[in-house]
Amino acid sequence: MIVCVCNNISDREIRQAMDLGITSMDELRDALGVATCCGQCFSCAEEILTEHLAAQAAAEIKETVLKRPAFAN
Repeated sequence: MIVCVCNNISDREIRQAMDLGITSMDELRDALGVATCCGQCFSCAEEILTEHLAAQAAAEIKETVLKRPAFAN
């Protein structure tokens, strides 16, 4: 979906930028140009940013449990 019509920036591009380390709207604006023209896309881009950061945090918290067979004496 195109988020920023003025600069032709999609939600996929925003998520990819975040996967590469973008963590704020200021960084997103500098890197991609989101919300630099008319500003109509700001709230949508911010929502994508917030949701993706929350998903990344949840993925980091998820604990990995290793299952091994019981050791027999």
